[in-house]
Amino acid sequence: MSPVSGFRGLSARVMGRRTHRKISGFTLLELLVVMSLMSLLILAMASALQTTSQTSERVDLALARSDDLRIVSGFLQNTVGRISLQRRGYAFKEGTSQYYFEGQESQIMWLGVMPAGYAASGRSLMRLRQEISDQGQPALVLQYLPWAGAAVEPDWTQAESHVLLHGVTQLQILYQDARPEPPVWSSSWALLDQVPQRVRISLLTEKGPLPDLVVALRPLPASDPRSRGPIFGGDVR
Repeated sequence: MSPVSGFRGLSARVMGRRTHRKISGFTLLELLVVMSLMSLLILAMASALQTTSQTSERVDLALARSDDLRIVSGFLQNTVGRISLQRRGYAFKEGTSQYYFEGQESQIMWLGVMPAGYAASGRSLMRLRQEISDQGQPALVLQYLPWAGAAVEPDWTQAESHVLLHGVTQLQILYQDARPEPPVWSSSWALLDQVPQRVRISLLTEKGPLPDLVVALRPLPASDPRSRGPIFGGDVR
């Protein structure tokens, strides 16, 4: 083999290796494109994780809110729905019901049975209203007093308060008079010798309105044994 042919063979092998390296490598533009795609993929994954986390938090809040509403609904059904028909035994203002019941659009007062577990468990005077809680937040608040007997006028300055639901900005209560056909709902109860058939409680919270709660009033057995008691929703004779 001549020196010239050997040099040509060596040159061909060197050029081949250079060509192979050029084909198997990446250009700067290709690296920039790959890095950009990876950045977009990371951003998309981070956004998806954030959305999943926010959705999970919203679901947890909704479930907690649903539980709170269920507890409050059950409590009001058991307390507002079980009304005592005991007549007042003290001198009360003219135009006031003879029973321990007062119905206004923004609050309701009644005599009923406080569930066990409260300081005033047993027969109690209760008042449901919307007000600012001790934490400075709007809330649905239950005030209650132990019933001291028909001859004792209640002193609401001595009442204890319990927050039933936080974030309630408005409370509206309607009262059903079942005497007309169809029954009529009004924003206050003015019949002094009767009590409503049902009450409808509407709550507006900081996050929107809640479903209305309709409670049928059921008299406690032997709550006023001296009389036949009031007529619910009108005389049914």
